[in-house]
Amino acid sequence: MGEKKQLIISLGREYGSGGHVIAEALAKRFEIPFYDYHLIGEIAAGKKVDVKTLERFDELPKIPFFSRTVNGFSNSPQENLANMQFDYLRKKAASGESFVIVGRCSEDILKEYEGLISIFVLGDMEEKIKRIMDREDVDRLKAEESIAYHDRKRKTYHNHFCRGKWGDSRNYDLSINSSKLGIDKTIDMLEDYIRRRMEE
Repeated sequence: MGEKKQLIISLGREYGSGGHVIAEALAKRFEIPFYDYHLIGEIAAGKKVDVKTLERFDELPKIPFFSRTVNGFSNSPQENLANMQFDYLRKKAASGESFVIVGRCSEDILKEYEGLISIFVLGDMEEKIKRIMDREDVDRLKAEESIAYHDRKRKTYHNHFCRGKWGDSRNYDLSINSSKLGIDKTIDMLEDYIRRRMEE
């Protein structure tokens, strides 16, 4: 029996595309840990910092006007939190652990690892609006505003820290529109793709 290959599934997503649900399902199917914004809790515990303080700056780019870097150290809490998350994920990957990670520029910061499979999940606007209306119990206008806000935030954060552009299919192994097959069949298709990749 050969040694089990490392598998790191990096999943970027549009807001309302079901990407988070898909990532959780893939972690269960491959029986590997799942990391998302909750990893802030682990970082906070390790650094003895209040988790609520860190959560305020999650997936936000630094504010240039109020930020400066001296001798390699930034006074931007957004930048410091992002770097703490990146370091945490790099350590997990360097230890040989397999895991699923949602967002956090993971397709870029972990690209040196052979076991990395990067996915971007998008969706048709109408489907995304319906999902957000149901999930957040809001009207259509609020759902549209929520989608625009979160996607703009993710794009700004990602493009600040990464060379490649957020959502650009050239930066991922696979981009998929979850609206075409629905969430369950999208999960099945991605599982099949990942298993085939693991066989290589």
